[in-house]
Amino acid sequence: MPRAYGSGMELKVWSLAERPEMLQRVLAMPDTWPEFVVQDPVGNAHYARIPREFPEYALFAEDERGAVVAHAFSVPFALGAEGRGRLPARGWDEVLVWAFADLRGGVRPDTVSAISVVIAPHALGGGLSARMLGAMRANARAQGFDEVVAPVRPNAKHLEPRTPIEEYAHRVRPDGLPHDPWLRVHARAGATIDSIAPASMTVAGSLEQWRRWTGLPFDVPGDVEVPGALVPVRCEPERGYAVYVEPNVWMRHPL
Repeated sequence: MPRAYGSGMELKVWSLAERPEMLQRVLAMPDTWPEFVVQDPVGNAHYARIPREFPEYALFAEDERGAVVAHAFSVPFALGAEGRGRLPARGWDEVLVWAFADLRGGVRPDTVSAISVVIAPHALGGGLSARMLGAMRANARAQGFDEVVAPVRPNAKHLEPRTPIEEYAHRVRPDGLPHDPWLRVHARAGATIDSIAPASMTVAGSLEQWRRWTGLPFDVPGDVEVPGALVPVRCEPERGYAVYVEPNVWMRHPL
């Protein structure tokens, strides 16, 4: 059954378990990710599997015209499994690996991790991200879970890539809410910061690949500030490659 969330835009949220015929339209929805972000090999190996193998955790929103304007993916996993217990320092990459390893091994999940909330470019700025986060939380609760965790990519961190993530993540406004807008959305939904994931996503490529992804020369050794990157990209011209290691912020949502 469709669920309506929030006010303003007429919005219906479904899971792909309920509407499997919408799979291709959901995957084809435009997004605003920088080109280099979608080159993460762990993400490339697992992300598109979510709507097919965890369709009940793949949500999408339709507007009043039936256009797909947002989607929100999450995955169930066993945080309490042997050798785990803590949210991983390798954040987004690691939780994807855990979720699909648990699925393959028949391990019973005890937690849901947010993976993405993506808004169509024309629908940005309308509060849809908060509404989709609320839908994700409600869906996890309906599946019987009592917590959602999220490796949050602070969406304004790219404006100050050389600020340490630990300092940035804990910066607050006078009202006590996080300085970063996306961290603030999570906090308003009831989440608190658990830890920093210093190596949540890693993208390595040749200098030519980085030039193609960014339009920058990548010809000087050292740290290169790239538009959209949360931290500088390390460039090694003598070795012919550059590496981006993105930090995220683990937040916990009790349900």
